[in-house]
Amino acid sequence: MKTIKDILQTGLNKEKRNNITFLTGAGISSASGIPTYRGTDGIWIKGTKHYKPESFGTFKHFSNNADEVWQYTFFRKKMFAEVKPNEAHYKLVAIEEQLQDRAHIITQNIDNLHQQANSKNIYEIHGNLREMRCATDCTKTVYKIPESITLKAIDEDLTYDEKQLLFCPECGDHTRPNILWFDEYYNERNFKLDTTLKLAKNSSLLMILGSSGATNLPNRLVEQTLRYGGHVIDVNLEDNSFTENFADKKQFHSYRGTALEFLNLFEEVMGNETNA
Repeated sequence: MKTIKDILQTGLNKEKRNNITFLTGAGISSASGIPTYRGTDGIWIKGTKHYKPESFGTFKHFSNNADEVWQYTFFRKKMFAEVKPNEAHYKLVAIEEQLQDRAHIITQNIDNLHQQANSKNIYEIHGNLREMRCATDCTKTVYKIPESITLKAIDEDLTYDEKQLLFCPECGDHTRPNILWFDEYYNERNFKLDTTLKLAKNSSLLMILGSSGATNLPNRLVEQTLRYGGHVIDVNLEDNSFTENFADKKQFHSYRGTALEFLNLFEEVMGNETNA
């Protein structure tokens, strides 16, 4: 029976499927102090102050409560600003430097920690909290969220002047955070749908680091890699939706441990391949 080391060696040696792709979720950032989404103390389990996230994190809710959603957005930005990348983020950077243009990171995270660690080929499939765009889509322009707006405590409101900075400069309507909400669909323009599916198709290795597989596109990415002959390794502390959906596939493998433990193993195998 092949070990995870064997699978990594196979993937690293396979020339026809050249991409080495990492799909990252909230689990990789948990060591930085950011709660996961669906863990026992997760953001989606605890909810916001007044709502369950499945209803709060929707465009429908934003349409009726724009000020409230923006206030919570600046609270989330404050949470992210107070943490730093952890060893797993930096280990990924070291691996990228060795693999160069073969390495790609597809992330569900909006915490900006991959960027802070200085990763390069990053595809943010759930958007980010650095940008905003017109809520009515009057223009395809994506704007930077004004840095002059101070980050907020959970019960601290935006000022009148801060709210004025969050209106669309083209049509005067509300802007919205450039993130994917529960009642929205993936697309190429904002969430790199086609690009990441192509990456997955051409990956000899797709490694899941800390994602539970509870959303649509990550599962489609796994499906693409498996369909075109690549190996998928699910790196998580416990079984999840990926396990449920793909455990019967020959080239789907599970590694139960932390992202850092796995990346150390990956680096070891990569070093052996380089020296062979």
